[in-house]
Amino acid sequence: MSGLCLVEDDLIMGESLVERFRLEGLETAWHRDAEAAELALKNHRFDLVICDIRLPGRSGDELFERLRRSGVTLPPFIFITGYGDLERAVDLLKSGAADYITKPFLLDQLLSQVRRLIAGPGGAGSETGALGVSAPMARIQALIERVAPLDTTVLIMGETGTGKEVVARLIHALSGRGEFVPVNCAALVETLAESELFGHERGAFTGAHQAHAGLFERATGGTLFLDEIGDMPLALQAKLLRVLQERALVRVGGRKLIPTDIRIILATHQNLEDLVTAGRFREDLFYRINVVQLRVPALRERPEDIPWLAQCFLKECARRAGGPPRQLSEDAEQALREHAWPGNVRELRHTLERACIFCDGPRLTRADIFPATPVDEQRCEPEPTLASYLEGCERRYIERALEVNEGRIVQTAQHLGISRKSLWERMRRLSIRRPDTTRDD
Repeated sequence: MSGLCLVEDDLIMGESLVERFRLEGLETAWHRDAEAAELALKNHRFDLVICDIRLPGRSGDELFERLRRSGVTLPPFIFITGYGDLERAVDLLKSGAADYITKPFLLDQLLSQVRRLIAGPGGAGSETGALGVSAPMARIQALIERVAPLDTTVLIMGETGTGKEVVARLIHALSGRGEFVPVNCAALVETLAESELFGHERGAFTGAHQAHAGLFERATGGTLFLDEIGDMPLALQAKLLRVLQERALVRVGGRKLIPTDIRIILATHQNLEDLVTAGRFREDLFYRINVVQLRVPALRERPEDIPWLAQCFLKECARRAGGPPRQLSEDAEQALREHAWPGNVRELRHTLERACIFCDGPRLTRADIFPATPVDEQRCEPEPTLASYLEGCERRYIERALEVNEGRIVQTAQHLGISRKSLWERMRRLSIRRPDTTRDD
């Protein structure tokens, strides 16, 4: 079974919600006490639970804690609470509940939260989805909803793979603006970057046979997402500052001032203040873009999100494959929680995709998710020499980093803490090829 699980003892409230959900095309199983709901949640799969805190017998928060301790994989929980239960609701958020809604509430308000949580953690078809069930991600979600309707510049910080672009797309989706135009600043060729961003006029340089509108003009009326802004060359930073201040641009080789109506969102995995101190980032630009700052925590900082994200990715894999989603064994879920996830959410997604491809049964085990390597299986049989063993470790580590970063050389080099040239040299020496998921740098 999929759909909603409603736990509500009030007959009028329950009937109203079930009828409205039915009109919205949402299949709903309605239970009037915690005992019946617990049995249903242990034996069936739901996309979301809407649960009143005050129930006859066992309360809604007791139901949540019993299920959490039992080890079952929980769908997102929205709690319905009265004013007097607000403190309990906040504690539930800290324990992993997705959200709460206070009485009296508008049905459209509840439906908005339901759609957001069912949509999942971003990506195609779910740009207005939830980001996670942990308290840190709930706080980010609340900030996003507050800042999205404004034209304020937003700076998103966080490690590689944490989902900074997902946050940017969610802000855009809730803004009501036009096109979302992403730009990877680390991948811009410095000699062509100005033309790529701001456009050029015919004859501006050799090969400019016709006028060209840059990405800023393409994003007019929409959102321009400047990813890895810390890697933008200094000369280009000065031109970006001018456009941000004047809300207008001049094409390369042109004189006409072209007005811009653009929402700017920027992201970086680097500490921009450190770059300013090192002279690699303009101080005036930093203060101009640091209006609203959102920091996306690493996955290891929000372990409550790991099982929920895993379920979302398994559903995503199932939709593509055209079958039911695979389930996680208790051992598999424990393995996910124990892993450090240096590649963050991106690594988790790729790990589960690979596990689904090679798993034969309906349930994923620890061995499916983290298959033993020849070195793991033969730990008592050392490599012929220390040099060959270390070379093998280096090869596997670089291959893993390339996979996590989707073959992007710039991001992989940053992930590994080496230069792009050094990475290319190591790949050549170790005969490493970029994975099939490679995207253009």
